[in-house]
Amino acid sequence: MRPSWFYLGVFLPSLAALLLEIVQTRILSVVVWYHLAFLVISLAMFGLTAGAVWVYLKGGRFTAKTLSYDLGYFCGLFAFATAICLAAQMTLTPIITRFFTTLAIWTELALCLSAPFFFAGVVISLALTRSPFPISRVYGVDLVGAAGGSIGALLLLNITDGPSAVLWIGAVAALGAISFSLSGIGDVPEKKPPLHLWLWTRQWIFLLLLIIAVLNPFLEHGLQPVAVKGKFEFPATHALRQWNSFSRVDVSHVFKGLPIMWGPSPKMFERQWLVDQVDLFIDGDAGTTAYRFDGNFERVGFLKYDVTNLAYFLPGRERGVVVGVGGGRDVLSAALFGLKEITAVELNPILVDLQMRESGLLGFTNIARIPGVRFVTDEGRSWLARSRELYDVIQMSLVDTWAATGAGAFTLSENGLYTVDAWKIFFGRLTAKGVLTVSRWYEPATPDETGRLVSLAVATLLETGAREPRRHLFLAAQQRIATLVMSKSPFSPQDIEALEQAADTYQHEVLITPSRMPKSSALSRIVNAADAKSLYAFTSSLAFDLTPPTDDRPFFFNQLPLSRPFQAFAFASGVLATSAKGGGVRYGNLVATVTLLVLFLIAAALVVAALIIPLRSAVNDVGVRLVRNGTIYFALIGIGFMMIEIGLLQRMSIFLGHPVYSLSVLLFTLILSTGIGSFLSDNFRLDSRARIVSWGIATAVYGFALAICLGSVFAAFSDSALAPRILLCVALIAPAGIFLGFGFPTGMSLVSSMDARPTPWFWGINGAAGVLASITAVVVSLALGITATLLVGAICYLFLIPVALTLLQPLAINVPKKVQKPQSTAPKTGRTSAARQR
Repeated sequence: MRPSWFYLGVFLPSLAALLLEIVQTRILSVVVWYHLAFLVISLAMFGLTAGAVWVYLKGGRFTAKTLSYDLGYFCGLFAFATAICLAAQMTLTPIITRFFTTLAIWTELALCLSAPFFFAGVVISLALTRSPFPISRVYGVDLVGAAGGSIGALLLLNITDGPSAVLWIGAVAALGAISFSLSGIGDVPEKKPPLHLWLWTRQWIFLLLLIIAVLNPFLEHGLQPVAVKGKFEFPATHALRQWNSFSRVDVSHVFKGLPIMWGPSPKMFERQWLVDQVDLFIDGDAGTTAYRFDGNFERVGFLKYDVTNLAYFLPGRERGVVVGVGGGRDVLSAALFGLKEITAVELNPILVDLQMRESGLLGFTNIARIPGVRFVTDEGRSWLARSRELYDVIQMSLVDTWAATGAGAFTLSENGLYTVDAWKIFFGRLTAKGVLTVSRWYEPATPDETGRLVSLAVATLLETGAREPRRHLFLAAQQRIATLVMSKSPFSPQDIEALEQAADTYQHEVLITPSRMPKSSALSRIVNAADAKSLYAFTSSLAFDLTPPTDDRPFFFNQLPLSRPFQAFAFASGVLATSAKGGGVRYGNLVATVTLLVLFLIAAALVVAALIIPLRSAVNDVGVRLVRNGTIYFALIGIGFMMIEIGLLQRMSIFLGHPVYSLSVLLFTLILSTGIGSFLSDNFRLDSRARIVSWGIATAVYGFALAICLGSVFAAFSDSALAPRILLCVALIAPAGIFLGFGFPTGMSLVSSMDARPTPWFWGINGAAGVLASITAVVVSLALGITATLLVGAICYLFLIPVALTLLQPLAINVPKKVQKPQSTAPKTGRTSAARQR
């Protein structure tokens, strides 16, 4: 035997599995929407769980006599399935259409995503339950590989595109198969499995995937999504395409025509403006435009006609911040209106790099060469929190990448900009005469998104001490765009005159102005709210949820009142039945809600078919009391764990500035800390009433503390740099992970001391509960807030105490370890799944 090759074999598929999980979230953000990051977590957990269950059901087939062969074979299948399922996934067009067609499409996608994880689950389970090496070492290598994958994904996505990254991951898995085949544990089985000849010669899989992974980014007709956001893509439709861990950015070929604008005045068309321009698309659908600029501002004078630039008509403003560079239109607008200092803050380094290098857009837009312009690569909110400078104008024009809009706001990357907590930070960076100007989508018939924008502004003003919020607000609209201008101090008569005169000159519709009451009764009620309580009472009573978003419930784009589920369902059904798209984010909200329901149904069906039904035999001839109490116990830890994990993921996304950061940091920390907790459970066994009660209370109390205090702690450190914020997250997550790590092995120990036969059933129940809870957690956060999600998780561990006490039998105390951990059952595989799957 060659232990070093075996341990390398364990490390590589563990690394590959976590890499695949995170890279798939990036691909799905391009192909569909950001909220499917949660779907990948669920399906990864499902696939790994199903693989380990299959190993249990085939228990007699796998022994140490053929271990190297079996591990190499299934690791080769992991690599093979990763490539094949990617190819199938690239041909899918996951959209919401006719119900059964939608169900079929999304089921196919779910199978493509989960199949590679199934084989990864088989590999890890065999390594943990059949190897002759110490379980602690094997488990430790598994955790190190998984933790490395959670960080390595960021590096991989910054050097290649998403589909090619998956091919690289397949090559890593194939390398793991080669390592296993060299470990020398046992012989080749007499009866060869299917694909024996292909998979036994594993080097060809590795070399083939390696070659394709290297060449794929440079091939115009390579392996790429055929449909993105429901639209088909064809070769040669872009001049430049670049991926990173944040996005995929496409730059179109140069074309000449009327300038593409957000909300152009009708008067703009009185003159024949023809300009060279390019379109930029972020993740396939979020569009922005870059214009050719040669230093002559007269040639870009058309920007004055756009309602998004209304704030620049205010006199005496010289220093500005543009949040979200895009194609540079807002930066160019600020320079056109004469601002002397312009700071452009952009989260996505690709967009900044395009504006700064000759091979990008520098020679086309030339905005980086405008005197007084500087670029900052950072998340706008956190940068402004750290800045100590004051500005006259802070501008955000439709900063949402549209993916957030269409997704019904399950994404959190831009929602952190649209909360009361964020706007209070922005207000703190304004001069006495400074203004915050924000443009959003507008629908005259149903101005719900506009109403929520105004609600957010009024709530911010009330919290910052404004006595009459209406005196600080000016709102104008042009076609489908509304621009809000919010002043730190009440508008002066000169400022009101300047804004009203600009709106009249360019024929913008004035919706709110300090000089008169709004025509809209809803907007009038909002701007005249006497206090925060009356504002919330009114905005929560409407058909759509217009309550001011906060960091605890930061879903600005989600306006369905999910806290009133029957009303939300009835309204959504009516709108979808009539195919009325409405304005702003309305239709996207409804589609996303239906998508979430479809995903839950698919996940439930897969769980029943692949986990529950195959494991029914494990509870035959077992007492009803054990089955009932054990099922409740493992369902509670599955639900509780995922509620806490998803709640932390959502809260950290706001704090760290992007879901990719939060997902990587969370997985890395939880994997290591739950592994530590699982190891500690061997030395500090919960084998008495006092210990079980103490652990349950400690876990629940820490969960309650996270729910109640996390927002305040993050707010206190909001002005820190990224590295300290990441370290703070690690410090807060690690204790929770250690507490949570005790739950699964303790439950398995208690159950095994009574009867080891039903342990696979309980393990499957835990996995099933986790899969479904990951989707439910998103709904709870949308309806009630992230704090509620964390509280539900903490309550589950509180309820766990009486259930665990019913499983505590005299036999559970001082029972030899080998009795509690039978080789052929699931506790060993379950323990690693409790840490690394999540």
